[in-house]
Amino acid sequence: MAKKTKEVSAEEKLRSLYDLQIIDSRIDRIREVRGELPLEVEDLEAEISGLDLRLEKIADEIDDFKRMINERKSGIEESKALIKKYEEQQNKVRNNREFDSITKEIEFQNLEIELSDKRIKEYKYKIESKEVVFTESKAVLDERKEVLANKKAELETISSETRKEEDILVEVSEKSASDVDPRLLRAYKRIRGSAKNGLAVVPVERGASAGSFIQIPPQVQIDIAARKKVIIDEHSGRILVDSELALEEIEKMEKKIAKLLK
Repeated sequence: MAKKTKEVSAEEKLRSLYDLQIIDSRIDRIREVRGELPLEVEDLEAEISGLDLRLEKIADEIDDFKRMINERKSGIEESKALIKKYEEQQNKVRNNREFDSITKEIEFQNLEIELSDKRIKEYKYKIESKEVVFTESKAVLDERKEVLANKKAELETISSETRKEEDILVEVSEKSASDVDPRLLRAYKRIRGSAKNGLAVVPVERGASAGSFIQIPPQVQIDIAARKKVIIDEHSGRILVDSELALEEIEKMEKKIAKLLK
């Protein structure tokens, strides 16, 4: 004979759901303390990585210009050696045609030397320009690394102070979520995801849902207090519980969390 599944009342569903909200809100507060630090650290790391790549590229460009300078200098030496060779040959020519031919070769090598000198000056100017950019970028990189180190230290200090509590709360949240009706859990996550403050389940305070000034009709308030069904606020879209249930669950969960954190 199949085992009967225990029927869970609406009140039990609401209590489980509000317990989850209490825990998740506490996790939210811990994470709010860290604020934008994790994102700031991530952005700084990306910026530093980009600066490292930029410096590497500039350094490679400087090396390329230095290599081209050395190649031009070698070319100048080769041209000078050829000029010397051609001048010696000029002294041994037998006719004007040979003399003119060698003279043209000498002129060509002199032009090659002039061109190389010009290119060397251009490369040196580019190296100087690149070195200025390199120095400026290195200064920015060093400054960003210092900022990153400070941000990481700050984040580590905050995280170390709350890590144990957060880890315990996350574990409790997962356990509490498993106790919530699957359909309600999906609704809870959807509402919570669209709410700026992460509140999907709120108590009724002074005739309105917490944080709202829009009054809930008296009959709806009676239905909420009866705990016979799950009621969603038509204005905020949040799940509503009565204040008495909320206070009971807050007290219960605070004691449970305090015990776990000892």
